[in-house]
Amino acid sequence: MAGRTKSSLASALSIAMADHGLESPTILKVGFLAPLTGKLKSWAEPGLNGSLIWRDRVNAAGGIKVGMRRFMVDLVPFDTKFQPHLALAGVKKLINEDGVKLILMVGGNDFTDQVRNVVNQHRMLVATLLPSDLTPDAPTLIAPSEVHPIYNVTGVDWLHRQDPGLKTVAMCAQDDLHGLPSIATYRAAFEVAGWNLVAEHLFPIETTDFGAIVDKLMANNPDVLCWDTVYEPFLHALTKEAYKRGFKGRMISCTCDNYRDLIAHTSPEFMEGFVFQFPDFDDPRLNDSQVNFANPNEFYAEFCIRYPGTWSAVSWEYVSTLELWKNAVQRARTYEPFSVLAMMKFGGVGHHAFGEAVWWGRELFGIDNALVGDWPVVTIEAGRARIQEFSSIVRWWSKHKAVLIRHMRDMKLMWDQREEAHLASTLAGERT
Repeated sequence: MAGRTKSSLASALSIAMADHGLESPTILKVGFLAPLTGKLKSWAEPGLNGSLIWRDRVNAAGGIKVGMRRFMVDLVPFDTKFQPHLALAGVKKLINEDGVKLILMVGGNDFTDQVRNVVNQHRMLVATLLPSDLTPDAPTLIAPSEVHPIYNVTGVDWLHRQDPGLKTVAMCAQDDLHGLPSIATYRAAFEVAGWNLVAEHLFPIETTDFGAIVDKLMANNPDVLCWDTVYEPFLHALTKEAYKRGFKGRMISCTCDNYRDLIAHTSPEFMEGFVFQFPDFDDPRLNDSQVNFANPNEFYAEFCIRYPGTWSAVSWEYVSTLELWKNAVQRARTYEPFSVLAMMKFGGVGHHAFGEAVWWGRELFGIDNALVGDWPVVTIEAGRARIQEFSSIVRWWSKHKAVLIRHMRDMKLMWDQREEAHLASTLAGERT
């Protein structure tokens, strides 16, 4: 009898512990599918490192509560080297072997038709940093952290308002799925600002001679040089070449990672006023009440201690996505991707890092899977990246969307044009 009583008591305690989430934790895995080596490393590895900080903090606080159970979180990285066949191998491994419930990607050339097919087959939730990947044919692909390249309009708009005397601009970009949509966006922003685009150069990703490119861009003495969304090695090479040639105008770019190195190799005066879109997270403006990123200054300090000298535009972005995902998992009481996506988009609004935002994009991407709100305009000020204002992307879009859509269509970058090209490619493959 005593034995049965002890057994019954043990069973009751076991049930009670389970009901309160006190049982031994299991693991909830997140895949990180991105180029961790090569030219795109600065848009992937710092993001993975930031995600590791987030993972450690979440696990130290007891993990993620899913219904009545608690799960520890783990990150499973896969280096695509920005090669399509590796991206395909990676997405298959993460889903079929590792059992991840969310995949984080830079996107672009890594999100091929083949990768999309695998994602759709498994209805896997995937977050990209490149909203131009979005399409109605990929319903579980979302862009919850940034809306590249649409936010670039805010930097041009701000610079135009600050310095109305600027009239001419020259621009270059690498020829890929990061550079091309950004060119269309900057063209639209220049047109709205009344700037004349006096030179534009699209270069192969294998390019090494940037002096010749800068010579072409500076030939017409532009007021502004725009580096579009070039990768960090390209941005540094282009900026140094402009410095060597004595450029005296303004510079603008999507990012300016490792800008302290550029200051060291040029001069503080040359880099003063450089306009871009990504702040350091020790910026006092990130303590504004609208900001939803928890303790940004503390996160920045910990990142710089753990990974000194590697802070980049994406160090916080994957963390922002992970926090949105965690909150949705806990509210949905499940980690199954389709249910989590529905909870993330519930009500059509979300808590973006820089404030409340709306799920948006149907007119541009064919689906409302991009979370869009305000975005910071940043300049280099006395050797530091400092936020000048939080600008509304939606407000600019509401006034000038026809201009942006026209430029996107001119470059055949609208979602329906990309889908037509995808269909033609598929049919051609079937015929062969």
